[in-house]
Order: sequence, then structure tokens, then C-alpha cells
Amino acid sequence: MVVAGVAVGLAGVVGLHGVIPNSPGRLGSLVESFLPWSGVVVVLLSVVALVRRSGVGLVALLLPVGVWVQGFGGLLLPGAGADSGSRELVVVQHNVSDENPDPAGTARALLAAGGDLVALEELVGPALAVYEDVLGADYPHHVVRGTVGLWSKYPIREDQLVDIRPRAFEAGWSRGLRAVVRTPYGDVAAYVAHLPSVRVGARGLASSPRDESARMLGDIVRGEKVGAVILMGDLNSTVDDRGLHPLTSQLNVAERGFAFSYPAALPVARIDQVLARSAGVSHVRTLPATGSDHLPVAARVTLGPLPPSGRPAP
Repeated sequence: MVVAGVAVGLAGVVGLHGVIPNSPGRLGSLVESFLPWSGVVVVLLSVVALVRRSGVGLVALLLPVGVWVQGFGGLLLPGAGADSGSRELVVVQHNVSDENPDPAGTARALLAAGGDLVALEELVGPALAVYEDVLGADYPHHVVRGTVGLWSKYPIREDQLVDIRPRAFEAGWSRGLRAVVRTPYGDVAAYVAHLPSVRVGARGLASSPRDESARMLGDIVRGEKVGAVILMGDLNSTVDDRGLHPLTSQLNVAERGFAFSYPAALPVARIDQVLARSAGVSHVRTLPATGSDHLPVAARVTLGPLPPSGRPAP
């Protein structure tokens, strides 16, 4: 009966995670950040039920199993191969770390992924010049604003700083940019963002600045005039965390792949994200470790159909 009760409760957490109150300590966001790992709890409960020969417990576990499969099972499926006629971009996202001891090696590793767009965060000091030098031959177009940058194989026809600085942060804090990239499939508004970090302590999850920054970015993206949007960045949050709702409520998330990216030594969550509008993120995967505390991620983004005229969107 204990196993059955826990199973029903677990099903409620996984399927209705938004009902967990976020105060005190932003408990809801903390639980949501690790929801995919609830599958491990289901497995452990199944073992307990088998050992105790609890038929009721095993039957009760069907509920959380079904809820977990519905919520996360699709991420386990392999990504479909690229269709030769698809309007697809390969996007690479990486927080390179401001303490990376080998920026040149990191840049070469990113080149090996063969992305059309490469978004980087924590670009500081002399390391920035290294990334510009190593990536420049394959990516002739790039823009850097503050500590974030975008490298593109296709022309960037406009770019600007995106202000996502929380009110309590100093004026020099700059972690957002917008660029319009002229791809073979039409213009794409490409955003690169690095939301504020969160901390887990005795009082729970400290995420107020991140949540404020996410709301600001969400408002900006909502007003974007270019139809196709790709958002890349270290969002310091998983897509299940309600803190990213201002973004996930209007942008598509990855359909395939868990791609846990942080921390690189023992990845337990994907906080490095690729989200899109008027496009689907068909698959996301991690790349080999670099000198950063994050793993790079690569995503396949399939853009929607061209306008009826057959010309790229204005």
C-alpha cells in the first residue's frame, strides 16, 4: 500500500507539476528542474514492489509509468535522418566558461559539429580573440554583444543588444543579443541569451533574477516581427521549470533527445537550450566535453514553409 500511495503521488508530481507551490523556496521550480529523473524513482519503486510481491503496488505503478512516458518518452526516440528536401539548420550552443583553459581547443571541437549557427556565452578577455580567429574561416559572419556571441555561415544583416538585465544588477551586465540571419530558407531572428545563474541553498532555489530576465526576454521575443525565431543560450533552467514559461509558452522545445549538459563532469540537467518559433527543434544532442563546465549541445532546427510567394520572409 505504501508503494501504491507513493506511485500515485509521483504520477501527480510528473503529470501535474505546475500544481506544486513555488513558495517558499521556489520548491516547484526545483522539482521541475529534475522531472526526467522521476523515471529512476519509478524503476526503484518497481523493484520494491517486486521484492515485496505487491500486486497492488505494481498495478499502481502503471499510472506514473504512463504519465512519464507521455511526458518524456518521446525524448528517448532516435532523431529521424535529415530529409534532403527539408529546410533545416544545424545549431550549436555552448557556454564556453570564462575560466576555460583551452579556448582554441574548444573552438576546434565546435567546428567539428558542422553547425550553421554557433552561439557562445561567457566570452571574456583574450579568449574572445581566440574564438574569433579559430571560427572565422568557417563562419565569416559573427556578432558579439557583451559576453554572448553568434557565429554564422550566412550573412547577418542586422544585430543589436538585447537588454535582459534584472533591475538589481549593475549597469555593465550584458548577456543578450539579437541578429537577423539571411539563411537559404529566409530570414531568421536569432537570439543568444545567458540568463542569470540560480543557487540552491538552505532556503531553496534562489531564481528571482533568472525569472525576471526570462520574463523580459519573453516580452521581447513576443514582439519580434520576423516570423522565424531561434533562441539559443544558457538559460540556467530546464524547459520543464516554470521559470522559463515566458519563453516555452511561445517557443517550441526539442522533440527528441535529453542532452543533459550541466555540469559537464556529471550532467544531470539540460540548461543549455535551443528553442524556436515557426520552426521545430527536431533533435538535440550533447557534444564531447571541452574545457568548459558545460557540455556543448547541437540541435537540428526545421523551419516552416516559405511564404506563398516562394520568396524569403521580409
